[in-house]
Amino acid sequence: MDVQKLIDKGIELGSEYGLKVIGAIIIWIVGSWIIKKIMRLASKAMSSASYDESLQKFLKNLVGWILKVLLIIAILGNLGVETTSFAAILAAAGLAIGMALQGSLANFAGGVLLMIFKPFKIGDLIEAQGELGSVKEIEIFTTKLVTPQNKLVIIPNGALSNGNITNYSEEGILTIFHTIGVSYDADIKQAKKVLLDVLKSQDKVLSDPAPMVEVSGLGESSVDFAVRPSVKTADYWAVYFATLELSKEALDAAGIEIPYPHSVEIQKEG
Repeated sequence: MDVQKLIDKGIELGSEYGLKVIGAIIIWIVGSWIIKKIMRLASKAMSSASYDESLQKFLKNLVGWILKVLLIIAILGNLGVETTSFAAILAAAGLAIGMALQGSLANFAGGVLLMIFKPFKIGDLIEAQGELGSVKEIEIFTTKLVTPQNKLVIIPNGALSNGNITNYSEEGILTIFHTIGVSYDADIKQAKKVLLDVLKSQDKVLSDPAPMVEVSGLGESSVDFAVRPSVKTADYWAVYFATLELSKEALDAAGIEIPYPHSVEIQKEG
């Protein structure tokens, strides 16, 4: 084949497929722009309808993937690929992939269940699958938590939807559980009053339900008090630590001993 024939063949192929390729590029650019517009409109519509933030993100992810698949099909159709054949191939591939990725399908189904039953929402403090953290994002396949140590934990939605979930934020109020021991020589009523005053002195401790201080046990070396202040979820850690510090200071000021192990030093005569 001489050079002229090669040039003619190249021109023929270019004229046949060049416009299709250019058309495919234009479809991709325009399609991507349209998808962004649709996503913005959908986001505004869901915000106007006061959809839950978790549901908004989940639906936007789902709609975004569907629109991208449709855009790819449109581009392939423009390139001359039979979309009916492509749909059949896609269905067969989807079946094969689905069998290979049963876990991912379970995670998708789990994500749908989480959206339907809403055991938690973005910002809630939850405990699930052995992890404790605030919900950062609920995606199609996974849910992201941020732990108190600021670690990002990613939990598959399948396991999350099928396991136990403790939502610490749902009721809006949490009760802190402290056990503080005092000496057997201490005046029990005085110690109780001191600890109760510590709770009442803190602005973030709620008056309803009322803070509680009661004898919870008689240990080997101490009388143990159950110290139970109730707080708003956001104030949990601040009150948790402040109660321990203020209780120690108040008991010391009142001359009430907090027992601790004493080591006995034996001196040898010599």
